Amino acid sequence: MAGHNPWPDEGNTGHIWDEDLRELDNPPPLWWMLSFYAGFIMIIFYTLYYPTIPLTNNSGEFTKGLTGWTAIEEYKEDFQVLKDWRVAKFADKEEQLAAMSVADILKDDELKQYAVATSKVLFGDYCAACHGAGGAGNPNFPVLADDDWLWGGNVAQIEASIKNGRIGNMPARGMMGNLTDEEIDSVTDYVIALSEGKGNDAAFAAGKAVYAKGMCLACHGPMGKPLAPAGAANLTDQVWRFSSDREQIRNVIANGVNVKKNGEYIEGTRQAIMPAFKERLPNADVNVKRLAVYIHQLGGGQ
Repeated sequence: MAGHNPWPDEGNTGHIWDEDLRELDNPPPLWWMLSFYAGFIMIIFYTLYYPTIPLTNNSGEFTKGLTGWTAIEEYKEDFQVLKDWRVAKFADKEEQLAAMSVADILKDDELKQYAVATSKVLFGDYCAACHGAGGAGNPNFPVLADDDWLWGGNVAQIEASIKNGRIGNMPARGMMGNLTDEEIDSVTDYVIALSEGKGNDAAFAAGKAVYAKGMCLACHGPMGKPLAPAGAANLTDQVWRFSSDREQIRNVIANGVNVKKNGEYIEGTRQAIMPAFKERLPNADVNVKRLAVYIHQLGGGQ
């Protein structure tokens, strides 16, 4: 309130509320003032020492600071310290991984556990984009966590797949390429019946005959089970490489997998290519083995 000031000599500002609540005009404590000025000094120090001020020449550049420090360089230095520590701590196990075969690694429980534990990030970086987290599979890519293998599921076969890659191969319209649309419909129904355990039903006899005529049995075996792991799918287990939808199955039979004409993929053919990782992975000689053991342990390794 404005008016008479009952405390004219105490250094208040004359602003008085609620009879005696008033605003004083005392100087701040010395420690507070020193801290205040020290803050300004630190601003100047940080501005000079660290990268700070954007330049106005549209170059995206900025003042580099007296020492050229950057967060990314500090990260790299700290990460190198971590890598050096890992190398020192696990050097013996890394040497064992390099020297032993994947089959021998599986027999050594401690080394196997080490390979699995050190593969999770590697799998996430190089494999999960196609095969999903934990090998659960993404659409149109194989699941690695089951026991269905196109190229064989023992650890040496898995290692070969990772190292050298795989290229799917299925001819369009049968081995001779001469199946009619009606025959494709018939063999499609027979293949679906095989997956449901109904391959011997009389209703699918015509499709069974087309299966033989089209030489499907050459790769998929006379009863829908491949005689050897060479990229052909098992048609009896309800695990589908691309889709269980009838039209998708029919499309694969009609247009095949990786079928080219004049160097170009034909319309409708499915593409199934796994790249070779022997030159893609860092330290591939060891990391291919590491991944092979990890994938073998996901649940379906033979």
